[in-house]
Amino acid sequence: MRKILNLSIISLLLVFSFSCQNSDEFLDKKPLGEYSEVDVWKDPNLIETFVNWMYRGAVGLPFSIVRLSDLVDETHFTPDWGAQDFNKSLLTSDGTKIWGTEWASPHTFHYQWEPLYKNVRRCNIFFSKIGEAKDADQDMVKRLTGEAYFLRAYTYNALVNLYGGVPLITKVYTLTDDFTVARNTYEECINFIVGQLDSAAMYLPESYDGGDLGRATKGAALALKARVLLFAASDLHNPAKNGILTSGYSSPALLGYTGGDATARWQKAKDAAKAVITYGKYDLYKKNPAPGDSVAQNFVDLFISRATTEEDIFLQYFSPKTDEDWQGYNPALYCGPNGYHNWGNNCPLGEIVDEYEMKDGSKFSWSNAAQKAKPYAKREARFYASILYDGVPWRTRPSDGLLLDPLSRIQTGHVYNASTGNIIKPGLDTRKGPIEDWNGTYVGYYLRKFVDPTIDPQYVKQDVPFRHIRYAEVLLNYAEACIELSQYDEARTYINMIRKRAGQPELASTVTGDALRQAYRHERRVELAFEDHRFWDVRRWMIGPEAYHQTHAIDIRHITTQTSVPTYFKADGSEWGTVTYTPIETPGDARAWNNKAYFFPIYRDEMNKNDKLIQNPGY
Repeated sequence: MRKILNLSIISLLLVFSFSCQNSDEFLDKKPLGEYSEVDVWKDPNLIETFVNWMYRGAVGLPFSIVRLSDLVDETHFTPDWGAQDFNKSLLTSDGTKIWGTEWASPHTFHYQWEPLYKNVRRCNIFFSKIGEAKDADQDMVKRLTGEAYFLRAYTYNALVNLYGGVPLITKVYTLTDDFTVARNTYEECINFIVGQLDSAAMYLPESYDGGDLGRATKGAALALKARVLLFAASDLHNPAKNGILTSGYSSPALLGYTGGDATARWQKAKDAAKAVITYGKYDLYKKNPAPGDSVAQNFVDLFISRATTEEDIFLQYFSPKTDEDWQGYNPALYCGPNGYHNWGNNCPLGEIVDEYEMKDGSKFSWSNAAQKAKPYAKREARFYASILYDGVPWRTRPSDGLLLDPLSRIQTGHVYNASTGNIIKPGLDTRKGPIEDWNGTYVGYYLRKFVDPTIDPQYVKQDVPFRHIRYAEVLLNYAEACIELSQYDEARTYINMIRKRAGQPELASTVTGDALRQAYRHERRVELAFEDHRFWDVRRWMIGPEAYHQTHAIDIRHITTQTSVPTYFKADGSEWGTVTYTPIETPGDARAWNNKAYFFPIYRDEMNKNDKLIQNPGY
């Protein structure tokens, strides 16, 4: 056998030698499936493809199994996979639990030191090479340059939100360079990011169409600048407010400002948001609902629209072929109820469900007997557009589920016999149901927002875009800055724009000061729920203990004198008996806060590679 193998190798070598001798061009041929670095910067299509990868490195892959909402007080991640440990602040320089696990959470995995700096390097390569594209259309070069400025700013903004001040790298390092670089101060990083966005705004177009939809525009650069400056002015980076972190820490300038005028910083945030408002390109989607309109349906339509609306500033588009493996973008499958053969991963907690107001603008309360008896009646429109709750009609069930539920209504409770107290019919969408019970919710709710009910995600992949920046956020950013500048009338005006679109009563003129601040934070929490804002807001407002604690679910019991029932609801849709709703603790979800979690740790291997790095406090 060995001789045959050796002869075969010799024969192949002879063929190879003969081919080489008879083709002087053999060694000069380019691989058919690869492009050299020289080729890339001569071909506009390849340059654009390079920039496309910079987008992926900057914005990640939202709705990829684990979401930021699972790691704050918005949703419960049903499979866990380390989410509970993360939510107990069990972060160290050797690991950040589920956050840093690529197979479980590709979206949060990209929000880490190494992947983000890889994207910084891509941006730096672009700037070092784009001058070689002399034969390319110069309008295209200008536009791509603007996108590169935007994406470098977007990437550094993520780094700063996670770690505070980080090394500002703008050159392409080679193997012979010294890689030991100190962290820049937080203030230096913010100034750099703002400068990048100012440059981006000068280069970027106002809009796109066709296949270029989803690329950064001038408006996106202006809106991101407003977000950056709002965060920078917040308590986490204010030396008068962040003493619990900076006291005793050797390098407070890495975590925030150490001087300067806090009022001036809020004014900058206000001015930046106002620049987007006066830009005149954006507006709230269906901002003036007509008396006969379904405000809830207006919200549903906004978040499942494939077309760009007047509210959209920066969107990320997908196709059914985007990331075809199970880790890809697929909101309807990942969030849908198990009784529809969906995965039920990101289930709204009782904390956010209870945050939605009543239709008349009053707060929902379990202490109110009428509201406790019918907790899902007379709630505000955004509740119905965002939450799937027990009894609400949903899309037609798959054939096996339709036999058990011909009404196609969500079933997150159980039917109990009044005498024995035993379950006689579990809801199809529970962990005791007959369909994929392991994917059932622990909290009694499923996510409605973002989910397109016109498709069956068991077989069809949802491809609506994810809205990273929309105009409602800009209005809220502006209102927040006004509140911190004690400009209460102006703040209420812009908050009330949001409330009017939502069909809610305006805030009264008597709401000022801290009461207005709390009303604003409520409005922001509800309006931007599940959109990757709350995770960062909790940190920049320094309200970790308010957000990380034992979470709550709902126990729903349909109590009947029957000893058995054929279906969860009667054929006419009514219940078999009295229904009770009882808030309970979410099993195994006792979260806990440690102040070190306001910033992330720099991993030990990064610290070992670069002895000029200073670790964040608590790690």
